[in-house]
Amino acid sequence: MPHQNPPLRLAIIGLGPRGLGALEALAARLADTGTPVAIDVFEPGPWPGAGPNFDPGQSPLMLLNIPIRAIDIDPPAPVPRRIASFAAWLMSPPDGERFPARAELGAYMAARFRALTASLPEGTALTRHETAIRRIEASEAGWRLDGAGARFGPYDEVLLAPGQPATRPDPQLARWQDHARRCGAELLPAYPADRLLEAAEGWAGKAVALRGLGLSTLDAVRLLTLGLGGRFEDGRYIASGREPARLLPFSLNGLPPWPKPASEAIDARMAPLPAETRAFEAALSRALAQPPEAALVTLCTPLARAARRVLAATGAGPGGVEEWLTAERSAPASQEDPDPTVPLRDGLAMARGTRPPAPGYAIGQIWRHWQNALRRGVNPGSAAPGTAEALIGFDEGLKRYSYGPPAATIEELAILIETGIVDLRIVDDPDILLTDSGWQLVEGDEGARADVMVDAVLPSPALQGIEAPVIAALRDEGRIVPVAKGQGARIRPDGQVIGADGRVQPGLALLGRAALGSVIAVDSIHDCFGASADRWAEGVLTRAALSAAPAASPG
Repeated sequence: MPHQNPPLRLAIIGLGPRGLGALEALAARLADTGTPVAIDVFEPGPWPGAGPNFDPGQSPLMLLNIPIRAIDIDPPAPVPRRIASFAAWLMSPPDGERFPARAELGAYMAARFRALTASLPEGTALTRHETAIRRIEASEAGWRLDGAGARFGPYDEVLLAPGQPATRPDPQLARWQDHARRCGAELLPAYPADRLLEAAEGWAGKAVALRGLGLSTLDAVRLLTLGLGGRFEDGRYIASGREPARLLPFSLNGLPPWPKPASEAIDARMAPLPAETRAFEAALSRALAQPPEAALVTLCTPLARAARRVLAATGAGPGGVEEWLTAERSAPASQEDPDPTVPLRDGLAMARGTRPPAPGYAIGQIWRHWQNALRRGVNPGSAAPGTAEALIGFDEGLKRYSYGPPAATIEELAILIETGIVDLRIVDDPDILLTDSGWQLVEGDEGARADVMVDAVLPSPALQGIEAPVIAALRDEGRIVPVAKGQGARIRPDGQVIGADGRVQPGLALLGRAALGSVIAVDSIHDCFGASADRWAEGVLTRAALSAAPAASPG
């Protein structure tokens, strides 16, 4: 009777979209290998596959920053036999231009997880645990997990797939939290949305400061207006009377993000040509072997060429591209008009196609189309740390364009500014004074008191600031180390973690934002179902095959 190898023992900690993507990538390969696998997934939330960031029960006002037509995350085999693409699954009138709610995508991900569990190949056992894991320990038998008074394992492979792990507050936020506790002022994070909305029921007539001016702030503004019963009608905002009197957003540079093109046709005018994308990929390959400054110059050469063509084709004239990119490389956004209404007024005109794109707008949209090519080039890990850091910094700076919100959201913001509910007079890195009942914002001769503070800043992925117990313990033991100061964890291209001794921690892997620095452009739903998940799955099965191979007999 042939010898039967014991099943591969695998744990996935965190089952939001990234954990789901990894699980799908593995399942797609298991049918061909015949490898028996026992998989335990650990997700304390009620929606495996969606996770807390895409909770299907959250407010429908929380929108994705990508239209339905651009969501390309079809499930791999064998899942397609049981669930369609996201657009088809919605079963709504076809409207590829609509920006769906995060709750809609979350419901789809939860359904996709259910479809996957019903289509696993023979020999695969999947068990879900509604348990938060607090600690991972190595033993001779494999990795063991501790969580909620229970112990699990041992496992041959453990994947950490956190969404946004809990982080230590930065010094400014920590000071404000202490101030709020002492004086009884209200200080809340922008998420979860339902908690913010519940608290906001008592904010009618108050002034609310919003720390940040990115996508999270736009979410909070929609909650604090539309979520409290207001509505937009014929280009006007009709107040419900339950809203705060004023919303006071501010950020380090005082600039809101630029809106995305409002239609597929307008977007197509700024899309790179196939030959331009090939030139970018070739330049990226060369840049990875260069020092940081030279790498950025190399990368900007095809970007400038494509931008000049787009500007000429749209009637804008090709000038100003090199100057814009030179400024962007040295100090992101330093070349932008300091007036925060410019991205609203001019950006909306460019997004609607009623005004030719400016150099920065064209460059940002081209860069958005190259996100997948950027990941394919950088994430296999061939760049030196300094060069990777420079590329990541350039990409993060351009997110004000490439990760922009729907044009309709920016249009709503402009109306709220005109109405006086949103006030941008104190938006550019104001001084924040602590008062007996809240905060005083001061910028130049302008000042405003705030009764409430909402923190809408996405925490840094810096490994040293992560407080999530399972990652913090591994960091403190030296099993996970940062790529460099202020960056995420050092991992191999297949996700395996590299420890303080420079060695791989066999069978311990991490994917996602907590590894920013080893990987690039992670804040996209497409990255959850891309090559990183494939490399991890292939690595798991390769190691399993090597472990199961019979030892060579002595000759």
